[in-house]
Amino acid sequence: MADTMVVQRTPRRGVWGWMFFDWAAQPFFTVVTTFIFGPYFVSRMATDPAMGQAAWGYGIAAAGFVIAILSPVLGSIADQTGPRKPWIAFFAAIKIISLCLLWYAEPGSPLVPIVLLFSLASVAAEFSIVFNDSMMPRLVSKEEIGKISNIAWGLGYLGGMIVLIFVVGFLAASPESGKTIIGSAPLFGLDPVAGEDARATGPISALWYLVFILPMFFFTPDSGKGIAIRPAVRLGLSELKSTIGEVRQRTGIFRFLVARMIYQDGVNALLGLGGAFAAAMFGWTITEIGIYGIILNVVAIFGCLVASRLDTSFGSKVVVVFSLVLLTIATIGIVSTGPGYTLFGLWQMPGADTNGLFGTPAEKAYIAFGLLVGIAFGPVQASSRSYMARSVSADEAGRYFGLYALSGRATSFVAPFVVATVTALSGSPRLGMAMIIIFFVVGLAVLLRTPYPADEVK
Repeated sequence: MADTMVVQRTPRRGVWGWMFFDWAAQPFFTVVTTFIFGPYFVSRMATDPAMGQAAWGYGIAAAGFVIAILSPVLGSIADQTGPRKPWIAFFAAIKIISLCLLWYAEPGSPLVPIVLLFSLASVAAEFSIVFNDSMMPRLVSKEEIGKISNIAWGLGYLGGMIVLIFVVGFLAASPESGKTIIGSAPLFGLDPVAGEDARATGPISALWYLVFILPMFFFTPDSGKGIAIRPAVRLGLSELKSTIGEVRQRTGIFRFLVARMIYQDGVNALLGLGGAFAAAMFGWTITEIGIYGIILNVVAIFGCLVASRLDTSFGSKVVVVFSLVLLTIATIGIVSTGPGYTLFGLWQMPGADTNGLFGTPAEKAYIAFGLLVGIAFGPVQASSRSYMARSVSADEAGRYFGLYALSGRATSFVAPFVVATVTALSGSPRLGMAMIIIFFVVGLAVLLRTPYPADEVK
């Protein structure tokens, strides 16, 4: 049974400093990966949307492969060196530099260097998350873990939404009129024709991250015991080998990691490619994609706040299962919707385009399915994190959260690779996106047979 004791009570500012890491980190995923830069890359940098979606999918897949290989190693080394903050600082520097360089992603420029920069930023972001997550079991009691995990995730969506609103309201302008949605010229003299409104999301996300990870560094306690890096690497690698053997005996944790490996792959692909898919299908501009993202983030904040209570009352497993059901329904709805119809054409939705935002009935149907994604994609990740934290002790958190990151990334290149490959071979982004449903269904089936907490030993 995992240890249920916390070494000492963490001051509230320390807990809030830890939660503000999600606030700092989320804009990268919101405005760069999903809603602004990603759709810009697919629809405007590439010569056609199918090729753009394939290239973006391969970039996500490459990052996932590196994360899968190295996360468990870094987690085990971190348990030996002790403090997590130096690791977070190192990867923060890589992430910030890579994001700033996305400014040079001009229309018509080569795709490969931009994909590599995005992949490098993704790798650095995920490695930082491994070390931040592994701090959680030392901060609060296991009874509070689900609450702070979901609140932190909700804070992340709030931070992402604020940056997204700023981009949509003050930077993203129509290439035809040169005006933003509020009727003004873009701030800083950005040129929408040159894609500068979308390209600016890289440096903006970098600045936001730099400023708002500081409370974690200043206020959140960090384990100070450990050994020098060179012997820590040797011991960490040795410990990793024993951990991999050990987890096979802890059958509940092993089954949970397998389930998460499968369903998180689907979550990663849906978040990474969903905005670009909508942009290609309906011809949405950056403004429309951004407003769609704002709607999803508002719903996501509400979903995380509700999930924080449900997680405490009913447990993390109930929240994760319910979220996966919603994500499956939502993805079926999304891929079944196109111009003039939904549910694979069973429900025809004729109607003239009003030329306003989301002006056709089919676009409104797409948004309705998107609301289900918004409700579920925060809690499925936050409660998975608390599921894991409740199942391990504080002393083994680094190596097991390394395996947790592995389970989220071991096959994370598979779903984007499958989506990208099916899209490239068929020429149909819709058929490619439909592959995500398989990952949700199989992951849910495995999770239903997993104990909670997942610390069963046989």
